[in-house]
Amino acid sequence: MSLAAELRSSGGSLRERIAEEIRQRGPIPFSRYMELCLYEPELGYYSRAREQFGKAGDFYTSSDVHAVFGRLLARQFEEMWRALDSPDRVELIELGPGRGLFARDVLDWSAKQFPEFARALQYRLVEQSPHLRAKLRERLGEHIAAAKCGVFANVDEAIADGGEHLIVFANELFDALPVEVIDYRGALRIGFENGRFTETFVDPSAAELEFLDRYSVHPVKRERVEVSPTALLWIDRIAALFAQRRGFIVLIDYGYTREEQLAGRHRDTIMTYRQHVASASPYEAPGEQDITAHVNFSALRARAEERGLRTLGLLTQSQFLIGIGEATEFADAFQDCRLPQERAKVLLQLKHLISPAGMGETFQVLLLSHDVGEARAAQLSGLKLGK
Repeated sequence: MSLAAELRSSGGSLRERIAEEIRQRGPIPFSRYMELCLYEPELGYYSRAREQFGKAGDFYTSSDVHAVFGRLLARQFEEMWRALDSPDRVELIELGPGRGLFARDVLDWSAKQFPEFARALQYRLVEQSPHLRAKLRERLGEHIAAAKCGVFANVDEAIADGGEHLIVFANELFDALPVEVIDYRGALRIGFENGRFTETFVDPSAAELEFLDRYSVHPVKRERVEVSPTALLWIDRIAALFAQRRGFIVLIDYGYTREEQLAGRHRDTIMTYRQHVASASPYEAPGEQDITAHVNFSALRARAEERGLRTLGLLTQSQFLIGIGEATEFADAFQDCRLPQERAKVLLQLKHLISPAGMGETFQVLLLSHDVGEARAAQLSGLKLGK
């Protein structure tokens, strides 16, 4: 029996399970601690049968704010479909779809506003949590029954019968991928003594030092930065999907570039969220709080280009959504409003998505393509306000 299986069969709380692994293996990398806290079967934060999203959960995503987020992206996906010469079939794979609100909004709005695109669209949701997969099948049952949508545990299953045209979308996936933490004293290791998690340090690996050299900065005294090898593996996985396919990738998350780190920002970005309260302590309540790290978009962009993808732009969410919505004066948001007070409420929700005080400047959008004509890709409305 493997160590992981042995620990799972031993029962107990997640704290006890992590402590037992440390006793057997010695201090573990922060990435392993984060992986256990978030994804350990039955006990990890995203594996437990509880609500993580929205008012009843621990944090909001853009789809929790208003359906206009999905509606605007549906408009952008339809443009991408036309840039691919309006094929009879296009797959849209959403990675880490959470509760499925975004998928439902895209499918519903596409059927209403873009019927030709809706007929071609095959929506694929990739979610590793069995609990969340069950929720997705429940919420999207009508679309699944109509053979327009499917829920899968991994990317390979989702794309098994796929065609030649593909759009990959991920909103707040990369911030929840395990990272290594590099302190000015070395690479962080998590121990357990006297009932508490402890921190020790070892020399960074060659791969970690290379990541800092290429994509990040080396921490100075009393400073920490994150290294995200798992994020690079995900980019490799996404790029591999396009080996024989044409299409686009849209990655949305809160994050930074190397240039911003060089300016002294976005260092030591590990945060936790529980009942809408943010904290910088990842060692409290393992499995009961979300743990995130800001996304290094310089690393994602460089790795994507190394794997044959082309960068179309890196924009703020504000630039991206305004670019999509301004031609129609955000009709996607207000079309269902019948009363002035309904319009006022929607306007406030839309402002939260695009204003600097809300999500507009915090979130970044990385747009990539593969085997799409440069001129056609450049016409996407989401790129209009990019640098």
